[in-house]
Amino acid sequence: MSVASYLKKHSEALVKDVGIEAACELTGKSKATLGRYYSDAEEHGDRFMPIDVVAQLEAASGFPHVTAALADLRGIALSYDSERRNATSKGVNQDVVALAQRFAMLMSEYNQAIADGKISLNEAKRLLRETLAIQHVLIEMKLNLEDEVS
Repeated sequence: MSVASYLKKHSEALVKDVGIEAACELTGKSKATLGRYYSDAEEHGDRFMPIDVVAQLEAASGFPHVTAALADLRGIALSYDSERRNATSKGVNQDVVALAQRFAMLMSEYNQAIADGKISLNEAKRLLRETLAIQHVLIEMKLNLEDEVS
């Protein structure tokens, strides 16, 4: 898959995530214009969604589709945290418990994933989500440890 078609595919996913009518309203662009941004037709091959349009749509979407695609193209791993916790971390002890729980969940997902001898795409995505959750807990733990040291 070429870079252009990869970006167009993710631009389409972004518009569909928001909804075509809502995307038109948010951006002030017509359905036809938005469609050209992700069209694979040769005459639209050089048309891409402007960055301000991407920003407007990603603010309304459930996931930053185009930003994630750009990061993928550069080999950058983004950690998207859709979880909005009601309570913040209470310290290192709570972080250790959270880390143990997340690790247990990762091992459970891994056990299920390898049960048939191969890891499917959906299973890999679930494993990735769990590893990102562990990374988030480790960052919280690091920040709490730094607070205790200073």
